[in-house]
Amino acid sequence: MADVLKVIEVLADSEKGWEDAAVEAVKRAAKTLKNIKSIYIENFEAKVDGNRIVRYRVNGKISFILE
Repeated sequence: MADVLKVIEVLADSEKGWEDAAVEAVKRAAKTLKNIKSIYIENFEAKVDGNRIVRYRVNGKISFILE
């Protein structure tokens, strides 16, 4: 039987970078979801203050297998 996956949209941010924001999104989702298979980053955004990037943000889609 083929697996059935569900996709949810998540937003996450980090002071370190976009990659860290994506890692944090998966970590947070893993607290309530099982069988996470992938994250697709749809958008990147950064908050700027005083001509410096202070927060990196990602909008991603996490897919996981339904049990």
